[in-house]
Amino acid sequence: MGKRGRKPKTPIPETLDSPTTTVASPPPPPITTAATGLDDAVFSVSNVEIIEQPQASHPHQEGRRRGRPKKLRKLTDNPEIMTPSRRVPRAVDNGEHKGSVGPAVAVSDPGAAWEGVARAVPAMDAVVKVFCVHTEPNFSLPWQRKRQYSSSSSGFVIGGRRVLTNAHSVEHYTQVKLKKRGSDTKYLATVLAIGTECDIAMLTVDDDEFWDGVSPVEFGDLPALQDSVTVVGYPIGGDTISVTSGVVSRIEILSYVHGSTELLGLQIDAAINSGNSGGPAFNDRGNCVGIAFQSLKHEDAENIGYVIPTPVIMHFIQDYEKNGAYTGFPILGVEWQKMENPDLRMSMGMKPDQKGVRIRRIDPTAPESQVLKPSDIILSFDGVNIANDGTVPFRHGERIGFSYLISQKYTGDNSVVKVLRNSEILSFDIKLASHKRLIPAHNKGRPPSYYIIAGFVFTAVSVPYLRSEYGKDYEFEAPVKLLDKMLHSLPQSPDEQLVVVSQVLVADINIGYEEIVNTQVLALNGKPVKNLKNLASMVEECEDEFLKFDLEYQQMVVLRTNTAKAATLDILATHCIPSAMSDDLKT
Repeated sequence: MGKRGRKPKTPIPETLDSPTTTVASPPPPPITTAATGLDDAVFSVSNVEIIEQPQASHPHQEGRRRGRPKKLRKLTDNPEIMTPSRRVPRAVDNGEHKGSVGPAVAVSDPGAAWEGVARAVPAMDAVVKVFCVHTEPNFSLPWQRKRQYSSSSSGFVIGGRRVLTNAHSVEHYTQVKLKKRGSDTKYLATVLAIGTECDIAMLTVDDDEFWDGVSPVEFGDLPALQDSVTVVGYPIGGDTISVTSGVVSRIEILSYVHGSTELLGLQIDAAINSGNSGGPAFNDRGNCVGIAFQSLKHEDAENIGYVIPTPVIMHFIQDYEKNGAYTGFPILGVEWQKMENPDLRMSMGMKPDQKGVRIRRIDPTAPESQVLKPSDIILSFDGVNIANDGTVPFRHGERIGFSYLISQKYTGDNSVVKVLRNSEILSFDIKLASHKRLIPAHNKGRPPSYYIIAGFVFTAVSVPYLRSEYGKDYEFEAPVKLLDKMLHSLPQSPDEQLVVVSQVLVADINIGYEEIVNTQVLALNGKPVKNLKNLASMVEECEDEFLKFDLEYQQMVVLRTNTAKAATLDILATHCIPSAMSDDLKT
């Protein structure tokens, strides 16, 4: 029997903004506050987005979610993570006494500490506090939204009257306000671009008064190991600006929790807490070398924070300036295998001096599927040789995953890929594109799509939908077939979606079908269902006597066409649903 989901060998970092619920909001379940002492569930690598206010869609799911960590506690070989507090906690229980022992407060040489702070002072006035009101879509009831909540995080001013912060700080925003250091005024901000993959957002303020006396931050080069960094922001524990310092501990390809991608990142040992998200990290010269965005909370780890480095930031800014919008990071749509085994290399016809990685699968929707084939050996990318373990040279004798070379490119750029096929070296010029998943990790701010006929609620599966239905432990709770498709299935066409019966709104016409929930729709009247829009148009245009839906697990749903369409209006009125389909399906 298949496992209910993969568990990571290493804990996965969490994104860190500092939410505060609105007064009328009910408090979140106790497991989400770090001060309760309960172990939180392990997030696996594919859990890519942190929903800051977990809300159960059904009462029984709430109970199931609360009981889940007790089972996980037995797995001693899987270290567990404490997620960041979702609200700014009270002073007595926010772990302040534990955290206040760090270098930011206890300094053996005060003169040296002040000297470091003094160097960064000119840029510190450019650091702002970001206040955001979020209204998340309700993916389980897609015709409505959840109760709004507010959060605070950090940001900083860059050239061209713009402000950078984290994408997760303004996700599902309805209003964003900025406050400068030492000011009592909050200024309304406009969101120019949100880069989900790289977890960066760009804002601007129309009010000229905001820009008076503010000098933009200057960017520095990628720091070296052991270079000192100073993180500035507005974390929990107080209202004024906070400065923590440390050194660069590691530079490598990191998993970006919010964006479900792997990009270059810095690991630092300066304290990064809830609310630090979006704040700049400065070097000794007062230049910005990164943006604080996530940290690792774990019993075996101390002071592990992560920073988005300048190459990724500049890629985001230049992408926006070049295209007028954020287009994303391209990807080579292949899955590959290491070629470290000598017998494997010999069987593939590789010479002793040749190195590379073997292509396992190719995304059919990617441009490279036209030229590359499974079992090709990728020898080099843009002239840089790839080692048998998939790494390429990187500064001062270090090595880094070759996906770093791809992430330096822009969507639509061309690259030269050299492969070994049947002992023959071939060179291909490939146009790079962004990745399309069958089950997307994000809806990129768009409301979820839905279609209702005779009480059957059809929707397209996404990671936020699974999290809404099964809680943050969706990788253990969701149906195995959906998880398998999420982790391993490749889309066969660019517009393909995985359509499911989300639930059945009970009525006389659908007697006997009430228990169908989250089951994939394969075909309607013998025609395969490509996506939700395709299903909706087939139902609307159907003139057959019956609607026959073929579902997963060989289930079948049959409805009389005329009575199904007639019953829909009454069902919508009963449940106060404004329309039988979402706006994007009407066009």
